[in-house]
Amino acid sequence: MIGSLVATGRRRTLAAGSQRTLIIASAIFAGWVVYANLFTISDPLILGILFVSGIYTILFVAIGATPNAPNKVPFYDWIFTLLSISCGIFFFLNAGAISDRISLLNPFTPAQLFFGSALLFLTLEVTRRTTGLGLTGVVVLFLLYNQFGSYLPPPFGHGISEYTYLLDILVFTTDGVFGVPIQVVASYVFLFVMFGTFLSKSGGGEFFFNLASLVTGKSRGGPAKIAVLSSGLYGTMSGSPTSDVVATGSITIPVMKRLGYSARFAGAVEVAASTGGSAMPPIMGSAAFILAEYTTVPYKEVVLAALFPALLYYLGVFLQVHFRAVKEDLRPSDGEIPTAAETFGTGWVFLIPIFGIVAALVAGYSPTFTAGVGVLAAVIASGLLKATRLSPWQIVEGLGETTLRILPVAGACAAAGLVIGGLSMTGLGMKSANVILTVSGGQPALTLIIAAIVTIILGLGMPTPSAYILAAVLVGPALAKLGYPILQSHMFLLYYAIMSALTPPIAVAALAAAAIADTDPFKIAFSAVRLAAIGFLMPFAFIWNPGLLLLGDFTTNTVALIGGLFATAAIAISIEGYIGVALSPVERIILVVAAIAAVLPSIPLAFVGIAVIIAMAVRYVMLLRKQDPINLS
Repeated sequence: MIGSLVATGRRRTLAAGSQRTLIIASAIFAGWVVYANLFTISDPLILGILFVSGIYTILFVAIGATPNAPNKVPFYDWIFTLLSISCGIFFFLNAGAISDRISLLNPFTPAQLFFGSALLFLTLEVTRRTTGLGLTGVVVLFLLYNQFGSYLPPPFGHGISEYTYLLDILVFTTDGVFGVPIQVVASYVFLFVMFGTFLSKSGGGEFFFNLASLVTGKSRGGPAKIAVLSSGLYGTMSGSPTSDVVATGSITIPVMKRLGYSARFAGAVEVAASTGGSAMPPIMGSAAFILAEYTTVPYKEVVLAALFPALLYYLGVFLQVHFRAVKEDLRPSDGEIPTAAETFGTGWVFLIPIFGIVAALVAGYSPTFTAGVGVLAAVIASGLLKATRLSPWQIVEGLGETTLRILPVAGACAAAGLVIGGLSMTGLGMKSANVILTVSGGQPALTLIIAAIVTIILGLGMPTPSAYILAAVLVGPALAKLGYPILQSHMFLLYYAIMSALTPPIAVAALAAAAIADTDPFKIAFSAVRLAAIGFLMPFAFIWNPGLLLLGDFTTNTVALIGGLFATAAIAISIEGYIGVALSPVERIILVVAAIAAVLPSIPLAFVGIAVIIAMAVRYVMLLRKQDPINLS
């Protein structure tokens, strides 16, 4: 059942000549995206039209209709391809007339009705192939509500019932398919994915793995710690929990199993570490770009606000892995650990594009320009050394792979545009906010708990961008009505959209890890939830204490950062129940209470919490000194 919900179409492996042609066509498309974003001032509608039609054209060739689709492109996919091209040509040639239309007033011509309906159908099929039945079912449900919601009683009913009204908003304006999600994907998301592609293609992924091995490989639980660090570093490039699991987990999970780690624990470590990549600046996955566009908060501010919570998340996972390794006496890596000279001998070039992106963000450049700087820096930096230099064909492949990697994201965001357009048309967003506030009685804590649960449910089996978008339009208004600042409330929703990737019963990241670890995905998911506990608690901390997002004054931010560090350590110790000595249930509860106090916005209470955690730590150090020495490295 769950497998059918998340099953997607199969990525085809075409014959050599055909595959080469697909790569070249995809590279040309990627080149156009770069040109359109960096060297022209494109009309949003025209950019959306050309991007969507181009992506659909490539997608129906590259991705089959089912998980068992043949490599040969069948006739119906060629029909879909030609229909995608035809839609693009029609909408492009009529972009002016479409822009001048008065929505819901001017009647459709037969051609507009045909091509509009065709694009709507193609979007649903693209969504099904790239994200599975889960998101497709949600979109269809919203479309049915938009079409037949007039038959529902108040407060959920609405007055719109004509199909042409629905088509007008969803296809012939920038509120639907061509709305904010696809505009974001067509601009800086595409360019940041290109940056990650070139960085990885020139050896950046291997550098990050070697760097993680250098730092943690010889410590107890080394392979698990390598998984945590390398997945976090790789996540800054991919921003996708599932692809992160596949890329780094294929190396780390077998190593952990070989050294005696259980398959369940090995998979859980990789899932927890990979999921956090979507929250790790500077890229953070496409959802962060959509957040910046949707909230009108500059992306630089989003990245700065997200930095410390992401570091605390990985600190929490890392500490839990460490204390579990100490408790179970898990061995360090048995392989050869690269030296600093070996790691940075060629790896130093990969620091150049990272610094380039950070510098561009700090200088205040737009996300699109920043991404362009990153791409250019990655290509130039790779050419500085022979070992990392990309050949002309590898550059073409990098451009083509970028387009192919963006296909699932584009499909999900086009579908999300349908949902947003429908919600704006019917007002369901505000209605759902009123329902949430009615259920919670307007109590802030209960409202936040309901918001977290609803966001996780919306995200089950869905890509993070889609989960965040649904939460933003359905749950976001409820948080706004309670007066929560927009950046804090949307970061809250983004975190739970991210955490849905490892939350049972679907846990798409755990499904990917299970195939590598060869064990039950549900067991992996439940263990991953425990390892990622900080990720579930962090949003409540930063929505109450803006200092954790660096949104307060200097004193508030400093106390919040210190409190966050101590609170994270306390939570990790409490969950594992071991720090060289076993903790009693009462001690674990005291640590949790102290951790909560340490991140409260009240500075006196925060100092009390920090003091209690320090006192507990001193006590454990004294107890350890009375026992036989234990290697905690």
